[in-house]
Amino acid sequence: MRISSFAAPLLLAAGLTLAAATGHAAEPENTLVIELESGPVEIALRPDLAPQHVERIKTLARQGAYDNVAFHRVIDGFMAQTGDVQFGDMEDGFDPRLAGTGGSDLPDLPAEFSDAPFERGTVGMARAQDPNSANSQFFIMFAPAPHLNGSYTVVGTVESGMEHVDRIKKGSAAMNGAVQDPDRMLRAYIASDE
Repeated sequence: MRISSFAAPLLLAAGLTLAAATGHAAEPENTLVIELESGPVEIALRPDLAPQHVERIKTLARQGAYDNVAFHRVIDGFMAQTGDVQFGDMEDGFDPRLAGTGGSDLPDLPAEFSDAPFERGTVGMARAQDPNSANSQFFIMFAPAPHLNGSYTVVGTVESGMEHVDRIKKGSAAMNGAVQDPDRMLRAYIASDE
């Protein structure tokens, strides 16, 4: 079922996520759970759109690599970025000057662009200018961003807990969303592993 741009705001106003409305709710093996201080966020991963990127997120989550990692770049009305497992760990001496510049010890991934739009609740992979540079970092959209469509890899959609994403501490607009004393993913895991 395709949701029109007219219908999407009505569904959100009714309290439904786009994942619930489109039938993309994931089975536990493809559900990423992120525990935030305010509560859990469940993300329906989309291996049908980006199998390599989804597998990477699942691998890192299963290694515990995302635990205690900061939301280092958060732009109000746009998105919250996290997943820098190299420089974003809050327990390993978080350095805001480096956060967002690292990845994992795994190789970068080739782009898996799709027609899936960047809407509120969409989860996409962060990358450098090279389209084939995504590694471990990802972002969650606060609002639609059509200019990202077809240029970044969509890996999932928030199924529940978007109200917790909305509460993530915002960064400085003057510093492109860099966050001092950022919120973090307390724990991130695949639902089937619990």
